[in-house]
Amino acid sequence: MRVAAKAPAKATAKAAPKDGAQAEAKPGTRERIVRATSRLLQRQGYEGTGIKQISREAEATLGSVYHFFPGGKQELAAEAIRHGDEEFAVMLHAGLGSSPDLGEAMTACTRLLATELRASDWQDGCPITSTALETIGRVPVIEEAVAEAFAHWRAVVTERLLAAGIGERDARELAGTVISTLEGAELAAQVARSEEPLLVTGKHLARLLTAYADDRA
Repeated sequence: MRVAAKAPAKATAKAAPKDGAQAEAKPGTRERIVRATSRLLQRQGYEGTGIKQISREAEATLGSVYHFFPGGKQELAAEAIRHGDEEFAVMLHAGLGSSPDLGEAMTACTRLLATELRASDWQDGCPITSTALETIGRVPVIEEAVAEAFAHWRAVVTERLLAAGIGERDARELAGTVISTLEGAELAAQVARSEEPLLVTGKHLARLLTAYADDRA
């Protein structure tokens, strides 16, 4: 009987690490709040998104939201922009690093954007544009996060262009052109509910970048 009594205890002890691993895999409260905010800002903009809705979407209490973000909606929006910044940078790295050929890498970027946009039913465009436009000149903490995001994205593209042999000045200027053009193409794709604006943009950006790279060859 004693042996039989010990068996469940052993099973329980073995199950504990599994439960712990599952708990670690689940996003924490703060991360859920940031992700929910980022998603809502993409789809509804800053003015259309409230703390209570963020709380519901993140399955977190209002107390938790203010615990992690005592600065309220402005602080939370700035953190959500930083989250979107990192996600977009990951996509840029994936696309631009997908091929040693610069033109092919650029078209891969726009294909990735088009695929993700279609998968979201054309709702999840640039993670920061709506909030940036709504808060220009009014919310410094958000303006700072937006400026950092665009600078980060330009730096990612610049690094790839430098690796392709394009000169530093041209690389910086072209990176700004790439990011600005992608922003416009993504918005056009959302409005048209079509991948075509992004794919056409990718084709022409690829030609532009290849021409600069060939001049340096």
